Amino acid sequence: MQSSAVLVVNEHSGEVIYEKNADALLPIASITKLMTAMVTLDARLPMNELITISDDDVDTLKHTSSRLAVGTSLTRAEVLLLALMSSENRAAAALARAYPGGRDVFVRKMNEKAQQLGMRGSRFYDSTGLTPSNVSTPRDLVQLVKSARRYPEIHQFSTSSEYRFISNRNGREMVYRNTNPLVKSDDWDIGLSKTGFINEAGHCIVLQATIEGTPVVMILMDSQGSYTRIGDANRVKKWLETSPYAKLRAG
Repeated sequence: MQSSAVLVVNEHSGEVIYEKNADALLPIASITKLMTAMVTLDARLPMNELITISDDDVDTLKHTSSRLAVGTSLTRAEVLLLALMSSENRAAAALARAYPGGRDVFVRKMNEKAQQLGMRGSRFYDSTGLTPSNVSTPRDLVQLVKSARRYPEIHQFSTSSEYRFISNRNGREMVYRNTNPLVKSDDWDIGLSKTGFINEAGHCIVLQATIEGTPVVMILMDSQGSYTRIGDANRVKKWLETSPYAKLRAG
């Protein structure tokens, strides 16, 4: 396993199948967006309401690029889809900005939700994960993934492989793809997926998947490369499929 912190559990029983530094407190990068999605959906805001990307949504912390130009208008559902599927930072920023009470209220709701889920070591300071101050542990993130998986929209959006729309700014077709190539694989049965990366966090991925008939939550944090985290996920899957010990632990 190339990831520095790993936790794999049976989703139903909570049985730990494999762990490595499972209580390490780490920046979680765009894994944050799962909490952003839950807070958005919990508010039961109209999903067909248009949200327009503004200058306030531009990343001034890491200065990351975005193809979601200022002035682009999409429904809240589309903005949520892009935040989950393509890890679009401006989309995640816009969801918090468009929340009743604005960003400060949104971030407070994120932390309240974390406490409700028993994520005692987790702290959130923004909706994108661009700040390294958003921290959690693999053990806490299992609770995040299990809770997020219960939302049909998060299941659908985080496992969608592609989305296309016509930009209202220039009339061109925009194509966005999932940051996790495994969602397109016939070998995987994925119920939730989210990737993350900032320099401080390394490359991360969390998954809920059914492997050998067992629902499994997989947390892989702080890997050296985007392909390495995918390789780790495939190694865990193969181990669960072939190791008698892993099968016994998985139930």
